[in-house]
Amino acid sequence: MHELGIVFHMADLLEDIAREQQLTRISKVVVDLGEVSGVVTEFFDDAWQWAANRSDLLRGAELEVHQVEAVTVCNACGKTYPAVAHGRICPHCASADTELLRGRELEIREVEAY
Repeated sequence: MHELGIVFHMADLLEDIAREQQLTRISKVVVDLGEVSGVVTEFFDDAWQWAANRSDLLRGAELEVHQVEAVTVCNACGKTYPAVAHGRICPHCASADTELLRGRELEIREVEAY
């Protein structure tokens, strides 16, 4: 379960930010999670709850996950389309010359702290 490793990395990053900003508590963390990131939201949330409750800084902190739709661009016709629904083949021109624009990310968008 790589979700736990991701959460540990996030917790370390948040601890660093808290030290730099002289924060004592983080009450909420908002993340953008790509549709094809490979992270299972349920496992991610469970890992967060487990890790957050072992940290004075994060204890009780809410995790809010915003799903980011995977979008692909076709290099042949220039159009974009939903990646999950159509895969690597462009539904507009049938080209396989495509690139994923977004949908793999896992980014901290916002932190509520005091």
